[in-house]
Amino acid sequence: MQALGIFSRISAATTSTARLTSFSASKTAALRITSLSRHFSTTPHIMAPISKETDLLVIGGGSGGLGCARMASGKFGAKAMIVEAGRLGGTCVNVGCVPKKVTFNAAAIAEAIHDSKAYGFSVQETKPFDFTTFKHKRDAYVKRLNDIYERNLANDKVEYVHGWARLLSKNEVEITLDDGTKTTVRANKILVAVGGEPTKPTSSIPGAELGTNSDGFFDIETLPKKVAIVGAGYIAVEFAGMLNALGSETHLFIRHKTFLRAFDPMIQEGVTNEYERLGVHLHKESAQTKIEKDPSTGKLTIHYKEGNGEGKLEDVDHLIWAIGRTPMTKNIGLEEAGVKLDEKGYIVTDEFQNSSVDNIFALGDVSGRVELTPVAIAAGRRLAERLYGGEQFRAARIDYSNIPSVVFAHPEVGSIGLTEPQAEEQYGRENLKIYKTSFTAMYYAMMEPEDKGPTKYKVICAGPEEKVVGLHIMGLGSGEMLQGFGVAIKMGATKKDLDSCIAIHPTSAEELVTLR
Repeated sequence: MQALGIFSRISAATTSTARLTSFSASKTAALRITSLSRHFSTTPHIMAPISKETDLLVIGGGSGGLGCARMASGKFGAKAMIVEAGRLGGTCVNVGCVPKKVTFNAAAIAEAIHDSKAYGFSVQETKPFDFTTFKHKRDAYVKRLNDIYERNLANDKVEYVHGWARLLSKNEVEITLDDGTKTTVRANKILVAVGGEPTKPTSSIPGAELGTNSDGFFDIETLPKKVAIVGAGYIAVEFAGMLNALGSETHLFIRHKTFLRAFDPMIQEGVTNEYERLGVHLHKESAQTKIEKDPSTGKLTIHYKEGNGEGKLEDVDHLIWAIGRTPMTKNIGLEEAGVKLDEKGYIVTDEFQNSSVDNIFALGDVSGRVELTPVAIAAGRRLAERLYGGEQFRAARIDYSNIPSVVFAHPEVGSIGLTEPQAEEQYGRENLKIYKTSFTAMYYAMMEPEDKGPTKYKVICAGPEEKVVGLHIMGLGSGEMLQGFGVAIKMGATKKDLDSCIAIHPTSAEELVTLR
């Protein structure tokens, strides 16, 4: 508002002086001042009139919704509208992949500084890691991405409405705008791509609300001295690895003896053991019973059961619940429109992203298939092709098999295809051949034994042709490495194909083409 006041005074002065100059000069100055005022103002811009009808209305401005709307309009000329109540980019850009990877990079630099001593460097830090400055720069980067998404929508002529959308029927959506006014839009087709939100802890734990969730992790302003994380999925594991590397005393509470339980047993056991070696305090077979807060210090005390005993963790700066995500399918009119949900609240869809109601589609995290950003983008683009691309795209859909995924743990994890238990169930143990290797990457050659991290690879082959049906890797560089192997496996690679590729030496990846 102060900026507005300054520019109001400038504008008034300009108007007074303009009487002594030509009309054209006055008009030019006023336009420049108005432009500057809009640039610096923090008040919302005046919305253009909202269309009453559109070809495609997308509810949710995350990766999948953006991918579908932009292709429908920008490539195929459909009239598209996207409605988002939060920030553009969805979970990935704002509270997921993007800020997570930036934080992982910071943790990797911290590890490199520590490792540099083994290579003869003498790195002296003049002050501790400035987490607050890092956090604000990370926020600014995300904000730039938000702005880029908005510009891209404009470039592709997608009508962007900031508000809350609710289905009224299979062709009507009510939008509540930021000022509280409501408008109804008719659409030939509606895509629901609203994503998910962090799962809340059970209300049976007194004081559970004193913790934050996985979204709230990115609001933390200062590096915690002591942090407790609850969860065994990739979000919890990534948070624990990053905070431990950055210097926080990190406690990870899991319900079983290992974490990442959706991954191959080699990954589960290998990364769990490595976290213990790195100093993460693992509380296995644990459950929280009560959370308390000291009103004088703001510190938390966590009471818990672990195995057959009980314990408490005191002086905790932050408790982070990272126990999964829940689809945001409540209060958006799905039931009223007749859209079928499953027992977990996900929208039931077929392989073409069709819901149970004609003209209503769903994709991304809200449909509960593979909850990864690139999957949502691909599904959105294939849907736009099928709906608006003509006969050549009539059967366009995403293939949900053999989707590569990476966990930015410590070390990194990569996985594609079937785990060993899944392969046994599908093909039978007698029809499988498992190739495994475990070694120390050359990066650790100069380090003491206690500072050397593990590298483990597994290739699962099925049938007489030894088709690769699963590949699982953990170790330095696994995230980048998996993309190339993912292409090969998607194309139906066999063990013979891997063997025929000349190794790149010296690399860790060469082990995957020299397995015996």
